Amino acid sequence: MGGSLNPTRVGIVGVGAISGQYLDYFDQHGADAGVRLTAVADLNPERARAAVEGREEVRASTPDEVYAADDVDIVLNLTIPAAHAAVGLAAVAGGKHVYGEKPLAANAVDARALLAAAGEAGLRVGSAPDTVLGQGTQTARALIDDGRIGQPVAATAFFACPGHERWHPNPDFYYQPGGGPLFDMGPYYLSALVHLLGPVESVYGAASRSGAERAVGSGERAGERFPVDVETHVTGVLRHENGALSTVLMSFDVQRHELPRIEVHGTGGSVSVPDPNRFEGPVRLATPGSEGWQDVPLTHGYAAAGRGLGLADLARALRTDTPARATGEVALHVLDVMEALLKASAENRVVRPASSCARPPLVPESARVAVD
Repeated sequence: MGGSLNPTRVGIVGVGAISGQYLDYFDQHGADAGVRLTAVADLNPERARAAVEGREEVRASTPDEVYAADDVDIVLNLTIPAAHAAVGLAAVAGGKHVYGEKPLAANAVDARALLAAAGEAGLRVGSAPDTVLGQGTQTARALIDDGRIGQPVAATAFFACPGHERWHPNPDFYYQPGGGPLFDMGPYYLSALVHLLGPVESVYGAASRSGAERAVGSGERAGERFPVDVETHVTGVLRHENGALSTVLMSFDVQRHELPRIEVHGTGGSVSVPDPNRFEGPVRLATPGSEGWQDVPLTHGYAAAGRGLGLADLARALRTDTPARATGEVALHVLDVMEALLKASAENRVVRPASSCARPPLVPESARVAVD
């Protein structure tokens, strides 16, 4: 199938921990997904050279060279959150579409500037997470859309752990603005809720910070202490535009728990949604008269999944002039919801997010990312 496509050419800027998963996606699915990697850049040239080793058609480059390259259609932005907006704006200035890791930017002001610049230039912006396009969340979405749980009335979304410093050798950025449990893991859960239930109209919440410092738990810096500049436990209630209420909890302060990932409850049943940080997982349905949860077949969503799926979906949308699904508009709305949640906590009041968005199209049955 890939041989019949004119592949969309991609240049990576930023070779951090997540880049390996994207490189694997190009190796395993790039041809069929209609995307081809042409360049990799990083502020550390050694990282760029290491990333292209063994890839004869991919060159090590600098960020500025990627922005100006004639053989790059989309810049894949894998830098740290604080650099997301600046890299995206530089790519747009070079005439490139942008797909970036989450969050879209460290704050909504910068995110809006990026989307405005892209709009003026006639370019598109996409953003992770793309896990919501896999068969787990999309099958659950199809059940809801088909009325299998009746009218949705409520949902729960929980992420909790002791903190990423236990495993990450350089965890500082997780505790700086643009990080924390809400900005790090919240995009997975909130993006899933937008796909499942639609955009959010109002937010109420509370947040706390367990300490001013934490310690690196592994690697050469083990034991080194670093500052905590974000809230480490955030909880709240979201009212969706369709009237459903979602209760969310995002925490780096929980040692152990037995909370579900996501559940959606309706007037005629409930659906259990797998981890939104994964592309697949068991989808379970409970309806009146059923004996507990029943597993359902995975029917909708892209099956050839991996980090890079949203990039491939954006490339498909560009080739077919159709809507993408992991869009900058969805990412901006999620960012606005997160900022509203922190503002609601600080001011002890209900806050309306500054934006809305269209509910992304459902990924159809037996979808192939290159053509659907």
